[in-house]
Formats: sequence, structure tokens, C-alpha cells
Amino acid sequence: NSRRDKQGLEQEKEEMDSNGVDEQEMKLVQGAAGYVLEDVPHLTDYILDLPTYPNPLQSNPAYSVVRQYFVDEDDTVPQKIVVHKDSPRGTHFRRAGPRQKVYFKPADVRACIVTCGGLCPGLNTVIREIVCGLHYMYGVTEVLGVNCGFSGFYSKNTVTLTPKDVSDIHKRGGTMLGTSRGGHDTSKIVDNIQDREINQVYIIGGDGTQKGASAIYKEIRRRGLKVAVAGIPKTIDNDIPVIDKSFGFDTAVEEAQRAINAAHVEATSVENGIGLVKLMGRYSGFIAMYATLASRDVDCCLIPESPFYLEGKGGLYEFIAKRLRENGHMVIVVAEGAGQDLVAESIEQQDASGNKLLKDVGLWMSLKIKEHFAKQRKMDITLKYIDPTYMIRAIPANASDNVYSTLLAQSAVHGAMAGYTGFISGLVNGRHTYIPFNVSFSSPAYLYAIGSSALKVSNPFVLQRITEKQNKVVITDRMWARMLSSTNQPSFMNPPNGVTEGAN
Repeated sequence: NSRRDKQGLEQEKEEMDSNGVDEQEMKLVQGAAGYVLEDVPHLTDYILDLPTYPNPLQSNPAYSVVRQYFVDEDDTVPQKIVVHKDSPRGTHFRRAGPRQKVYFKPADVRACIVTCGGLCPGLNTVIREIVCGLHYMYGVTEVLGVNCGFSGFYSKNTVTLTPKDVSDIHKRGGTMLGTSRGGHDTSKIVDNIQDREINQVYIIGGDGTQKGASAIYKEIRRRGLKVAVAGIPKTIDNDIPVIDKSFGFDTAVEEAQRAINAAHVEATSVENGIGLVKLMGRYSGFIAMYATLASRDVDCCLIPESPFYLEGKGGLYEFIAKRLRENGHMVIVVAEGAGQDLVAESIEQQDASGNKLLKDVGLWMSLKIKEHFAKQRKMDITLKYIDPTYMIRAIPANASDNVYSTLLAQSAVHGAMAGYTGFISGLVNGRHTYIPFNVSFSSPAYLYAIGSSALKVSNPFVLQRITEKQNKVVITDRMWARMLSSTNQPSFMNPPNGVTEGAN
């Protein structure tokens, strides 16, 4: 993928503008046998003749024993690994890791870190490892922490971060920098970045935050600033697509076991006891599903992706009565986004991050179950409702998430030092990768054929921000089938309308 001269860049920009195409979404590389690289932007895409410097890791004693420590420029990771013999090679992402050349002198780097959105186990670990990675691997000494989310940029709330300052923050939950929702003003943020002479920005947050990060990157690029923007995706719900999982998810599933165990103890200690646990999962039921599979004490798991109904044959009430007759107790796990269509008095409101405000399905369900069995007068039940949401998200990361958060942070540092920008650091099929904020999933795109000039494609590719498509449980997939076989619950696929209940 050869560099283009200044005249070529200007001509290409004019052509893209005339076609209504966003130049920052045009980083696709085409190879043989259906190979497509979803490449990440680079500072040299819009700043010509940038000097390079030897990577300081070459003289770092900690890495001197590692063979082939530097990642080859041609190393990529496939998005899909299960293929047929005649399948095209498909979409790939650039492999994360250190490069032999860097585009920043360590002494010139002034980095900043910001955390936005809700809390999640592992936030402090990511902060710590960005600071320590910059310092110990690259010799960077100027790192700023932006307090309380995006609004901290223009309210000028910052704190200097050194390895000593962050040495033990990974042992605590939450974020040492503070967080907030909303407060995103792209122009003010970039003005502040420019005024403070910051040249590396690390943004930790979920889908709304990464949309903001994408807007910041675009404005920085429009102004022609030498500033690398790297995102570390944070969503405890595990609902960001493409990546294998998000940090904090394993901890959330592990901590959810304590709530499920408590619900099971309560349910088994009385006659016809029901333990109801509400877990996180606004749009995706991964925490509920994995916690259910891990526990094996759950009788019914309800998630946003799988609709259910209460009344009639095959409904939830019928299943509860059946399970209580069989076992004398029952544990139900419900994700917070499940059953929202059933809850009365719908609230069409959003929080500061643009997320739809959900009704409390757990509290609503506990009241409905109690009312139903009180009216039936055939079975006296005792129901205990547990909502561990804020207990789960406020705890420190477990060992697995600490390691994962470390690698995500270090990968982001390597990418920014190598001049990449407008990307998130994420795990794809077990390999750490750089994924552009904009990935192909409505505008015409350019494919850069390897070793040749830009080629305009007549068939439009669909380019969509990675944060505008959510990762969800596929209820026709084998993992959901495993969960159903664990709980032996009905699928609840069809309401009682005379149609035989279907299978997943």
C-alpha cells in the first residue's frame, strides 16, 4: 500500500468530496482470493513527510530476549476463521503490536487519558498500563489524566500521571479519573487538545464514547494535527461487535455467581421459594447467559434477544408453576433489557449518553409473579428479588480481566507510537488487533489494491461505525441451545395464539 504524493492526495480528496464520500472511511486493502484488509488510518494519510525514529524497545533489556518482537507490517488477523475450502479469505484487521519504526520522539510525546460512561471492572488497570507502557516501554514522561469524562477537556480538569501515581490502582474498582456521561463538544475538546499540545489521546469507554472518539479523530484530521487517537472499548455487557469480548466481562460473570448463589440459597430454604436475579444487559444478554451456564442452579434465563410472554399455555407463569411442583424451588435470571415490551407505561427517555432509559424489569416481574400466584390461590410462594448491578460493576477486575486489560492498553500504546490513529484496540479470534472506528458492514468505497494505485469500486460497500452495530446473543446459535439444555426452560418463542410453540 504505497504512499501517495501530495498532488495525488489532493486529487483523491476532491474526487471523494464530489462523490459525497468521507475520506476517513476509505482505508480498505484488497488482495488475492477475496482478501480484504479493514485498515486503520495513519498519520501519514494526511500529513506528508513525517519523520520516523527507531523504536526504543530495540534497546529495552526486558524485550532483548524476545525473537521477532516487532510485528511485520503485513501481519493481519482474519475476522472469520471457520471457512469452507472454496471460501474467500474475507475481512482482516491489522495485527496489534510494536513496530520497528515509531512516529513520535518519546521526549515530544504528551499523552492524555480519559474515561467515560458507566463503571466497569478493569478501568483502573487500563489507565495504569497505558501510563506504565508509555513510561517503561517508550520513555514517555508526560501523561495527563482528564477528570470526569469528555467535559474535563474543556473545563480544564487534569492530573499528571506517573507510574508511581498509578502503581496500585488496579486493586481498586471504579476509575481514578472519574467519569461522566455526555458532555461531548468536539470543537471544544479538540481546541483543548491543541492548546495543551497533546499529541496522543487514549479514550476508554463504550459505544457512545467511541462515537465521540471517532468525532474527535475526524476533527483532528480535518485540522491536520499530528495527534493519534486510540480507543479502548469498555462495555461490561460485551455488546461491541467484531471483538471477542470486552474487558470486565469475565469479572462480571464471576461476580454474578454470588448473586445467583444467594438467590438459590433463599429459594431452597423455603417451600415454593423463588429467587429472582436481575443482571446487566441493556441490549445484549451475554452476562445473563454465561452466568446461567456457569451456575447450573438457574431454572430460567430471560434476555433481550429472546422474547417471552407471561400468560397462557407455554408462558412463564405456567413454567414457574411446573418447576415449583417438580423441585419445590426455582431461580430466575433476567437481563435488564429483557421484556421491555411487556412492562406497562413505557418511558421513551434517554440518559446523557443517548441510551434508552429502561424500566426495572426485575422489580416489575417480581410484582407480577406475586400477583399472579396470589390470584390463583393454588400455591403460596416466597419470592426474593436481588439486583447486584452496582455491586458487580464497582469491583476490581479479576486476574483474567487484569491480564486482558493490560494487553489492550499496551496494544493501544504500540499503535499510537507507530502513528496509527482512529482505531480501537481489540481481540479478534484470540489475536490483538487494530480495528478502525469505521468498519465495512452506504457510501462508495475505495479499495487500495496491494502494490497498485487507488481503485474506485462501483458496488458500494456499507461502512458503519463499529459502535453503531451491537453484538447480541444469537438465539439460533449453539451457545443459546447449551443454555436452554442447562435450564430445561421452554423457548417462549410463540405466544398463546393457537400456534404450536417453535424450536430455536
